[in-house]
Amino acid sequence: MCLIAFSLGQSARFPLVVAANRDEFYRRPTAPLDWWTTETGNRVLSGRDLRSGGTWLAVSPEGLVSAVTNVREGSPEAGHISRGELPLRALAEPELQSSLEGTSARYAGFNLVRLADTAGWYFSNRDAHPGRSIFRGIYGLSNHLLQTPWPKLLRLRQAVGHTVQSAGGDSEALHKDLTRLLQDTTPAPDHLLPNTGVHRETERFLSSPFIAGTEYGTRATTIISVSSNGELHVTEQSWAPEGRPEEYREFHWQR
Repeated sequence: MCLIAFSLGQSARFPLVVAANRDEFYRRPTAPLDWWTTETGNRVLSGRDLRSGGTWLAVSPEGLVSAVTNVREGSPEAGHISRGELPLRALAEPELQSSLEGTSARYAGFNLVRLADTAGWYFSNRDAHPGRSIFRGIYGLSNHLLQTPWPKLLRLRQAVGHTVQSAGGDSEALHKDLTRLLQDTTPAPDHLLPNTGVHRETERFLSSPFIAGTEYGTRATTIISVSSNGELHVTEQSWAPEGRPEEYREFHWQR
């Protein structure tokens, strides 16, 4: 499970901002955010899933961002191919969404976004009309379709939008503010919980933007900002069980 909010063209200083929590079992082996070269020879900045390969969020040297979330389903079917390859393919194949129209059934349920400064695209193999272009605005994505009004998504999207639109020119301050927003452990009221086919207690546990469990929870908070002068700033805070902070990583470059 994951939660992503992103701003496209809503700030003259920061045309693209992405704020994301990655939720996963703590026992799943993971390499932290770093530069590496994919099998197809593309250089990307991302964490890596050391069990199935691939990643959940990746950034190109040019400042393109891609990310995948799974779709929460009561009885999910395993895909023939790991969804972790999708963010890497999205950066390497600009027209990927066209080819996915005929091959997406090979994957378990997923949402995929590919973002540039003020536009991008979204594809889900659980969408009745898969493949959408997205333009200026504030967006939220969790484990259902883009902009599905789950309480944690609505709360985070509104807060991220306000924070980005009121930001000064200091990306360090912006990243700190967004990281704090993503540490929100407030659960949704029971009457607003979604019904995704899991037990009510599980829905409640998963309903906060930041999940602090003992076996499962938020593993990483990643913030990406692209400034109007082409500066890229990427930060990632890793988390241990019960929300204890672990390693912090930070990357700056000019495209």
